[in-house]
Amino acid sequence: MEQDTLPAIATPPDTTGPRLAGDLAIWFFILAELLAFGVFFAAYAFTRANNIELFDAEQAALNRHAGALNTVLLLTASYFVVRAVQAAEHSLSQPCARWLLAAIACGAGFLVVKMFEYAAAFEHNISLSSSPFHMFYLSLTFFHFMHVILGMVILVAMWNGARQGRYRPGEMNGIETGAAYWHMVDLVWLILFPLVYVIH
Repeated sequence: MEQDTLPAIATPPDTTGPRLAGDLAIWFFILAELLAFGVFFAAYAFTRANNIELFDAEQAALNRHAGALNTVLLLTASYFVVRAVQAAEHSLSQPCARWLLAAIACGAGFLVVKMFEYAAAFEHNISLSSSPFHMFYLSLTFFHFMHVILGMVILVAMWNGARQGRYRPGEMNGIETGAAYWHMVDLVWLILFPLVYVIH
């Protein structure tokens, strides 16, 4: 005698576990960028080890207050981006847009402070060829400067998306992808600032 069998009931996939925030492609891009900066940092450390007195003297001439202010600005911007993502997770489009606008303001502040630093450096005839330290200082900070500009473009796109109500639970990929990139920019500065401005 055959027993009746109940049809199998499909179990919905578990979406409560850990997941990678944002698009997978941005994480490959972030890893590539971190590798590029890592090579820069390693070259800086190697060259500094062979020119310690020169690097210490020229490092002391940098404006550490400007560097510290920029650190605060980037950390604050990252905090605002986190709050924007949290607002989007609760479908709060207008608060999300406001947090992103605050992050954009902090990013703009970083760029302004850095431009004043560059202007002061150029007034003192500092260039890529003036010394090994200046070559690394200008190339490293300008490479990061360009990443901040790209991050600002991304933040503006995210702000526009938030104003249009694009981000909500289930539709977080765009804002999470942009946030991941911005946090990478912040992370790089947190290594670059002490390495170039502070550590002797």
